[in-house]
This record gives sequence, C-alpha cells and structure tokens, in this order.
Amino acid sequence: MNTASLKKTYLEQIAPALEKQFNYSSKMQVPVLKKIVVNQGLGDATQDKKIIDVAINEISTICGQKAVATYSRKDIANFKLRKKMPIGVMVTLRRERMYEFLEKLVRVALPRIRDFKGIESKFDGRGNYTLGIQEQIIFPEINIDTVDRIQGMNITFVTSAQTDEEGFALLKAFGLPFKNAKND
Repeated sequence: MNTASLKKTYLEQIAPALEKQFNYSSKMQVPVLKKIVVNQGLGDATQDKKIIDVAINEISTICGQKAVATYSRKDIANFKLRKKMPIGVMVTLRRERMYEFLEKLVRVALPRIRDFKGIESKFDGRGNYTLGIQEQIIFPEINIDTVDRIQGMNITFVTSAQTDEEGFALLKAFGLPFKNAKND
C-alpha cells in the first residue's frame, strides 16, 4: 500500500470538502488527524508476565512501531495489583505510520470482522473517537496458528476537530465505516 495516497487524498479532496462543508474562513481551521493510539489492557498480566511480551510483539507487528508496556499507578489489593506492575501495552502512531495503519484498518482489518455491519459513531465530545476491537486476529500480520489467546484492543483517533460533528465528518471522509450517516 502506498502511504502517501491517504495523506494526498486528505490534502487534495478531504480538506477542501470539509472547508466547504463547515464554511471555515481559513485552511488552518480544517480538522486534521493528529495521532492514532492503539491500546491493549491486560489485567491477566499480573499472574503471567509472558502475556505482556506476547502483546508487545503482536501490537508492534500490527502497527509497524515498537509498542511499550503501561504500568499500574497504585496498589489495589483486590486485584493482586502492585504499583508499577505491567498491566497493558500501547503504541502512539503519527505521520506516515498513522496513515499506513489507518489505511490497513479500513481496507483490510475491519472487513475481516465476522458479521460486520459498521462501527458505532459515539465521540468523546471533543471530536476524538475510540474504536473497540474484540480480536487482534483481524489484522493480516497475526498468524492465527501462533495465537494462544484472543485479545481485544482500543484504537483512539485524536483529531484537531472542535466538535464531534467535525470529527465525524473527518473520519467518515477517511473511510471509517460508521453504522449510521448522522452523528448521535
């Protein structure tokens, strides 16, 4: 896949269309996709340290960038959790890798979900969107035979949009398959 294609599409088609749709007085007001954060919470990692290493390898393979472990901030006795224990994995994608990942997500991974009817259009109130994925095996880089446990992940799209409506229009233009046409 050509990474420049999605960025070029944004600059040549998406940005001018959004500028016209929202009547911006300046090109600088047009919302942009700032970063994509891929996050995987691994509560079971408190019992088995190997889970973190496997997750780091999988997320790094999917995103094309080294993932890092996230650590607990405080002790919680009920969960057998100590401060600074690894409890998750995350990676932040920007620039070319971000567009590369977005293109792979929209064109390859999401269509591989069973009974896929589109994604929910619930934004955070500031134009950002988080997509929850149930299984990491929808990505072509993951070999199903080597997977010992199915893990979900959250993918957060951080935009410069001021409102949910602007963020929705931006992500819809990038090709994210939302269930309904209007934003709730």
